[in-house]
Amino acid sequence: MRESNFARPRTGGPEAQAIVEPHPLLDYYLEHLLVQKGLSENTLSAYRADLEDFLGFVRARLPGCAAKDLLSAVDEQILFLYVVFVRKKGLGGRSLARRLSALRGFFAFAREEKELAEDPARFLENPKFVRYLPEVLTREEMEAMLAAPRISDKLGFRDRTMLELLYASGLRVSELCSLRALDFDPQTELLRVFGKGAKERVVPVHPGAVAFLMDYIKIWRPLFDPKVPELFLNRSGRGLSRVALWKIVQKYALKAGISVSISPHTFRHSFATHLLEGGADLRSVQMLLGHADITATEIYTHVQQERVTRTHSKYHPRSGKSDPDF
Repeated sequence: MRESNFARPRTGGPEAQAIVEPHPLLDYYLEHLLVQKGLSENTLSAYRADLEDFLGFVRARLPGCAAKDLLSAVDEQILFLYVVFVRKKGLGGRSLARRLSALRGFFAFAREEKELAEDPARFLENPKFVRYLPEVLTREEMEAMLAAPRISDKLGFRDRTMLELLYASGLRVSELCSLRALDFDPQTELLRVFGKGAKERVVPVHPGAVAFLMDYIKIWRPLFDPKVPELFLNRSGRGLSRVALWKIVQKYALKAGISVSISPHTFRHSFATHLLEGGADLRSVQMLLGHADITATEIYTHVQQERVTRTHSKYHPRSGKSDPDF
């Protein structure tokens, strides 16, 4: 398991600065999430910021309360006021849901550890929010994106290899950026990927992407003068950041004439959708994407249904949009 930085201090908002000393149970809870739940470093950092923000909110209203007594002083009214407070800050539904999830887990953990007689957060419910369907490129748009980089120089060949790999294996941005050269087995054409919570999975790479990947590793990567083991490098020979990858995708989307707004994650959405359209079963796609829960994969069936509806509406003779003389 790669080293975690979950215990590094972070603050969530202005009121979090009111905390003079951290709550003694907070680090213990984050360690529990790391070891028992296997949550990712990014999720742990977000949970820390959320919980520190909440504890700062409580301390601002109970200035005489010692840090170790903050949780026992919280009741349903304070929780309600905190929800109102974060809503006024303009927090989106998903961000608010994550905060409430962090609070429920923290208070439930405190109850299990006998720090609380009752759990005041047990009735907290997630907000209702609109579920947006992911943006998916057509096969033609994807081919245009893959053909956009100029592969006659090291940066263009690196970019083409990354785009090929994103579409070939449905990787998350963080997964691609953390890949190492040794994670690819050219004999089996399999890629070892570390997903959320450092969970390992093995995904196949189709032959087209394999050819680019092997040439990149053997010929082009050494030209970057590597200083780190990461597979994809910047001009200085160090690991490519997620922001840099986002900018690269934006650059080639413009070059390929893609009119919709896309990101590196669009490749993952397109990968899953195109697999299902080609006849792949949902469970296989779930395993390839590294989803712990199949409900996260089921959204791609809704994408398919939306496409079918649009096609029906456009071409059916009774839809009112087809040739009136049909």
